[in-house]
Amino acid sequence: MTFAPSSSATPVPAARTSTPAADPASERRIRDSRSLSKEHATDSGSGTARRGPRPGWLLAIVLTGQFMALLDTFIVNVAAPDLRADLHASGAGLQLVIAGYTIAYAVLLITGARLGALLGHSRVFLGGLVLFTVASLACGLATGTGQLIAFRLVQGAGGAAMLPQVLSLIQRTFTGLARTRALGAYAAVLGVGAAAGQLLGGVLVSADLFGWGWRPVFLINVPVGLALLALAPWLMGVRDEARGGAEERSALDLPGLALLGAVLLLFTVPVVLGREQGWPLWGWISLALCAALVPAFARYEMRLARRGGRPLISPLVLRAPGVPLAVVRIFCMMAVNAGFVLVLMLHLQTGLGQSALLAGLAMVPTAVLFAVVGTNWRRLPQSWHPRLSAAGFLTAAASFGWLGALLSDGGDGGAWLYVGQAACGIGMSLAYNPVLSRTLASVRQSEAADASGLLVTTAQLGLLSGVALFGAVFLERVEGAAPSAATSAHALTVTCAALVTGSLVGAVAGPFNGLVRRVRGLAGDR
Repeated sequence: MTFAPSSSATPVPAARTSTPAADPASERRIRDSRSLSKEHATDSGSGTARRGPRPGWLLAIVLTGQFMALLDTFIVNVAAPDLRADLHASGAGLQLVIAGYTIAYAVLLITGARLGALLGHSRVFLGGLVLFTVASLACGLATGTGQLIAFRLVQGAGGAAMLPQVLSLIQRTFTGLARTRALGAYAAVLGVGAAAGQLLGGVLVSADLFGWGWRPVFLINVPVGLALLALAPWLMGVRDEARGGAEERSALDLPGLALLGAVLLLFTVPVVLGREQGWPLWGWISLALCAALVPAFARYEMRLARRGGRPLISPLVLRAPGVPLAVVRIFCMMAVNAGFVLVLMLHLQTGLGQSALLAGLAMVPTAVLFAVVGTNWRRLPQSWHPRLSAAGFLTAAASFGWLGALLSDGGDGGAWLYVGQAACGIGMSLAYNPVLSRTLASVRQSEAADASGLLVTTAQLGLLSGVALFGAVFLERVEGAAPSAATSAHALTVTCAALVTGSLVGAVAGPFNGLVRRVRGLAGDR
């Protein structure tokens, strides 16, 4: 299963599908394909021609929007102490300020992807950008905790509308080697977002611009958002991308949306808030209800697809080659990435007493190497590509283990800390980028929105789970104990061992997935 940079990166022809022509879902996909072809033909005609997208500028605009949305997942953490003191926020209020964005973001991601497919990816991206920019201004001007929580929820909704469109627009705009490079840039921005949030948050809070304290961490989005909104209509070639008739565009899977929203809400709320509240009974009940609703959602979506409807997540996407493995590996990579960033920041700032700016600088090697590897891994021999993801997880596991040992004595690790950070960036980038590119290459263009929503939601749930699980491992060993570098170092060492385990799960997922396929093949032969 080698990755062919030209042929396999192009949309899979309809002739490769095995769905019978009489299947209503198949007929709908054929109509979508014909409608899309007519749309392109119409756009090229002299009578109704519109400005076409400029690929380079389009990529720059959507990746900047992606960076803004990711940045706000992390940047507020650095400003939390100043924010709490200024607004006199309670512990629960501060939690909701931090988590409100993430909860709304995670719950609405797949819905944002589907709206992009129905209304046009460029339109929904720009609509989400407007909402995100306005909400950022409102957050920066908030005068109370309740206002800030509400505006953070709106900000998260704007991010959920923007981010799924990025992968879809890349899929629709680029092919072959250009698509692979665009996906490398996408992954680089994804990896840099966490580190940049910590670093930029530290810079803005430390600078105390105009005496505004924490407010610039939100207000910085406003000029960037306005600049993107001014440039996008000219440089993105925004046009009507909605496909199908009015009846199809109105056929949003509302029951599926309600079920999926409930599943994600029942998962994210206890994961985000549970540890701080001592894992109360309501949190466990919520997780149990989430587990019960997952099969109910899956059954409903499959029945809807068989009836010729438009399920929120297409079963064709879930059955596409490599998608189940990609879901597992993307989840694992984002979980260990988020957990690692959190616990290292806590150790450096709380355990060792470093400033937010100095601690943020420690993440620069990880971010830089993640970006460099993400844009250059294709230069490696093609025969290596199927094994790069597993090799990346193993590299990350070795790096976590080494950093845990390096910092176990309570020291700052000196220059070796940055070497270990660089190795982590290389490993996590290799774990993520090849599996993302190979998976999207196997998904047809007509299913790009569903695949984008699924993979982006998987990444977000991985972030949430990593913060909750690995954060709990660290914090349970430092809370209640006398603050000291030794206590923090011990907690970090134990957490690094847990991160090694998480990385090994991602590494063995590929062989396990291959074994399952072989067992199914043997069962089918019989």
